[in-house]
Amino acid sequence: MSMPRYIPEHPPARRARWRIACAGLGMVLLACGDAPVEPVGVFATDGLVGFEAQLDSIRFALRIPGMAAAIAQDDEIVWSRGFGYADVDEGRLASDTTSFHLASVTKPIAAIIVMQLVEQGVISLDDPIAQYGIDLPSAGTIYVRHLLDHTSEGAPGDVHRYDGMRYLELGNVILAATGRTLAELLVERILQPLELRHTAPNVELLGDFLVTGFDRRAFYANMARPYELVDGQVIPLSHPRHFSASGGLLASVRDVAAISIALDQDRLLDRETKNLMLSPSVWIDADDGKSYGLGWYVQTYEGVTLEWHGGEWDAQSALLLRAPEKKLTFVAAANTRRMSGAYYMGRGDVMESGVARLFVESFVLDDKPLP
Repeated sequence: MSMPRYIPEHPPARRARWRIACAGLGMVLLACGDAPVEPVGVFATDGLVGFEAQLDSIRFALRIPGMAAAIAQDDEIVWSRGFGYADVDEGRLASDTTSFHLASVTKPIAAIIVMQLVEQGVISLDDPIAQYGIDLPSAGTIYVRHLLDHTSEGAPGDVHRYDGMRYLELGNVILAATGRTLAELLVERILQPLELRHTAPNVELLGDFLVTGFDRRAFYANMARPYELVDGQVIPLSHPRHFSASGGLLASVRDVAAISIALDQDRLLDRETKNLMLSPSVWIDADDGKSYGLGWYVQTYEGVTLEWHGGEWDAQSALLLRAPEKKLTFVAAANTRRMSGAYYMGRGDVMESGVARLFVESFVLDDKPLP
């Protein structure tokens, strides 16, 4: 059977691209009004000093108040730090333990929970979603796998259309199958076993957040304040009020890196289940090695497999990028949408992202060990 076709969620011309000139480590980066700015001069570095300088230059170019990033290698976090401000007015610096909204990076984490239930026989990927009380327009029977790989529209399994509103129905599959909410299983199956202290369902939703047992005031004080660029000015916005399988998870970059490490160690899923989740389910561009698995993008770049997901929502953006053959993970998060919104990764190419390209070319394609 041939794999389903891919249709992008938005046309490639969704965003105008503004380019800048870069030269050497002291590259000059210009921010131009409200338009996204793409740093095109990203180049490989020999170590973390140059890597940090370029990350901060990208942050400056995109007028991001606060950002954090982490790198894991061989089952440990080998580097992490914050850049800029988690809260500009308070002068609170961003750090590697600051909790950021992950936007759609919630999706691969929710997929882990779904696949745990598949592994245990509680859910089958080939269960019709109608079995769980879910009714979506379609030209045929929608199965659980069609929600995970975004092929539930039209003739199910035929066409890939990224659709967060359909993906969030996985939370209803979980609830119907287990009688437990996604938030409850997140705490029970990921947060508590991995002892994650800076990850939680949206703090604005008491019913979901309180299952963590965390002090809400203390957690809120550690969160990055959301900002957006409006009429050339960076202004604060309110936190979004949403949590589902599609988005709304809060986490620090170190916590997300810890989840990736646990995935590598087969602590969250058996290897066979993990490989199924991270194998191509629908081709986005077969000739160029771009695909979507079950809740994850999977692509091949210069012979190296990259497993990833980006996130972009109001005043927030995030990236989770794994190079499993190298046992490397890179996580980045920012308190505006511009870290992701300056690029178009919807065609399944993480290398469109400046921060992703910087990491891949510096550490994934280079066999030099990290310091």
